[in-house]
Amino acid sequence: MVLILGSMPGLASLAAFQYYAHPQNGFWRIAAELLGFDASAPYRERTRALKTARIALWDVLRSCAREGSLDAGIAKDTEVANDFRKFFRAHKRITHVFFNGAKAQACFTRHVLRGMDSGSISFARLPSTSPANASLSFERKLEAWRAIILSQAGSPPRREGETK
Repeated sequence: MVLILGSMPGLASLAAFQYYAHPQNGFWRIAAELLGFDASAPYRERTRALKTARIALWDVLRSCAREGSLDAGIAKDTEVANDFRKFFRAHKRITHVFFNGAKAQACFTRHVLRGMDSGSISFARLPSTSPANASLSFERKLEAWRAIILSQAGSPPRREGETK
């Protein structure tokens, strides 16, 4: 099973009560390409497609103070991580964790990884699907995100930080 971790939902996601709700965020378009569903389908259908593919979504941070939606706006001293010890004990089938961008990985490393027995879980950072990450084209992001499909096929994911 795969877990995809973001840092913290942005304003559009919080307002909609949906992951990756900003219309320019590439997450749903990438997931649709990888899993073969309609990216414009209702949210419930998109999340069902993830569940069918054994992919879960969550965020590293339970709370933080931030102006706007950019990860760069998160005040470091206000970050509070979710309880991953409890989460991983309850979800023992998770074998791969993919970070949606550098901030999610950095927060996880700072708040969670040191105090955790990661056992057989593999961790890898993928390029952020945020519209703020304009340095990579959609095609390059999609290619990097194929690691999720490869991980489920038994192939090892790219090494941490590797985006191709």
